[in-house]
Amino acid sequence: MEAYKREFIAFLERAGVLKFGDFTAKSGRKIPYFINAGMIKTGEDIATLGEFYAKAYFEKLGEKKAVLYGPAYKGISLSVSAAVALSKKGLNVPFFFNRKEVKDHGEGGVFVGYVPEAGEEIVIIEDVITAGTAIRESMEILSHLDGVKVAATFIMVDRKEKGQTEKGAMQEIEEQFGFPVYSIVDVYDIIEYLEDGGKHEEDVARIKAYLAMNGAKA
Repeated sequence: MEAYKREFIAFLERAGVLKFGDFTAKSGRKIPYFINAGMIKTGEDIATLGEFYAKAYFEKLGEKKAVLYGPAYKGISLSVSAAVALSKKGLNVPFFFNRKEVKDHGEGGVFVGYVPEAGEEIVIIEDVITAGTAIRESMEILSHLDGVKVAATFIMVDRKEKGQTEKGAMQEIEEQFGFPVYSIVDVYDIIEYLEDGGKHEEDVARIKAYLAMNGAKA
């Protein structure tokens, strides 16, 4: 495993983002581990997270100047931190996010920040994809913007789970919408990290059992 992936997983664990136990994902599945970006609570931690997103962005998209979109609520801080980190590396990109409720006063509207114009490309910044539910919701929201295109989605962890079919949720999203989904690490990286450290043996066994049932088959 690459050193930066190990550093990222250690960061997620240290910050309390990576947790083990019994949880329910947005998809409704009962899961033995949880990635909760809402546990990022300090300036130092959100800055660190943004740097990892920026590293992935440069690695996959180079100097492409896209507009970052952070789905409310967790995606808001993720997209802002990624935009800040990118700017520090010389790539100044705009960002925006959605409101959960449409504002009916002031400037109104569903979006806050830079609103993409026709011909511009969007990069979605999310935390995880389990069954693809959140991304499909984002695509419905973004469909109200005329003439824009989603170039890619970046997430923290690829859970390697099946989506609505036996295929991986990320693969389904890529096939349905025609853009790539990139992750900083995946669940098998997490398993390797935990096994190398000789800890969480019971949790590793539960994750493997869960993947045997819910992992992507194609």
